[in-house]
Amino acid sequence: MMKIIKNIKVPTGNILIVQGQKGQLEMLSLGDYGKGVNLKCDAMGLDRDIAKVEHQAILPLSEKWVITISTQYGCSMKCNFCDVPKVGPGKNATYNDLIRQVLTGVKLHPEVTGTKRLNIHYARMGEPTLNPNVLDATKWLKTHIDPEYKIHPVVSTMMPKNNEWLKTFIHIWMRMKNRLLHGEAGLQLSINSTYEKQRMEMFHNNAHTLEGIGEIMEGIIPAGRKITLNFAIAHYEVDPEILLKYFNPDDYIVKLTPMHKTEMATENDIRTLGDYTTMYPYKDIEERLRSAGYDVLVFIASREEDLSRITCGNAILSGTMPETEYQEVK
Repeated sequence: MMKIIKNIKVPTGNILIVQGQKGQLEMLSLGDYGKGVNLKCDAMGLDRDIAKVEHQAILPLSEKWVITISTQYGCSMKCNFCDVPKVGPGKNATYNDLIRQVLTGVKLHPEVTGTKRLNIHYARMGEPTLNPNVLDATKWLKTHIDPEYKIHPVVSTMMPKNNEWLKTFIHIWMRMKNRLLHGEAGLQLSINSTYEKQRMEMFHNNAHTLEGIGEIMEGIIPAGRKITLNFAIAHYEVDPEILLKYFNPDDYIVKLTPMHKTEMATENDIRTLGDYTTMYPYKDIEERLRSAGYDVLVFIASREEDLSRITCGNAILSGTMPETEYQEVK
């Protein structure tokens, strides 16, 4: 285990500041409400409209456990809705840093000796495709803690254009997903808009164009869950016809989420219009994407999830604290 410097208990789990080999890292250990509560996806049989997502009891961790770890100390991508760059420029976490974050999360609950699904999200601080240790750490975790903790690792990336090894990383990851992990892994591409000027602004001109992403992804056929195109819904354009030019609905699913609250998003007035805990902000976009042939997964967050700083773009190390009820565990 790593030394835990700070342990903040929030409504659905814990935010941990831990000591890495190069400094402090931030990670999460979380429970989940269950897909019957906060997900709508007709392709998965979750076809009812969700009136509103309220905070409630989470599933037992033995059913589903989410551990989100940092792949870098800080981040250099400078996305205009993300607080992580305030922590500092992105320096790669070591191989041991990655593995020990997961083990620290698991040891937080010694009473839970296994789980049917351990989602390992490479998504707290940093751009994971810049860190090749992610690939080797995933192999170690598959060998050493699975099947007691049935891992489902997920790489979330904004597809940085200045990463000369990006295509190599993505194709190796997808081979691991298809072969080593038998489909039990995910790749999530942060798209957010189909209008390139908006994408250039939000990603600080650091991301590939949609055409460039399509070229990198050419030839990849996923086993198991389709590749995810993620859209955090704000004032951005979502044009299904543009997506169809580059992303085949047979291989890609579109995920709609709220634009989570961060200091940077607030400063730049980037937010989901309407009540993000209901279907209202997502319904029209979902219908247009489905009409174009895409499977669409709508994730609706509770207010407690969004304000407890556990969501994408947040980092306690940037100087923020949860805006919901929380407790510092000594």
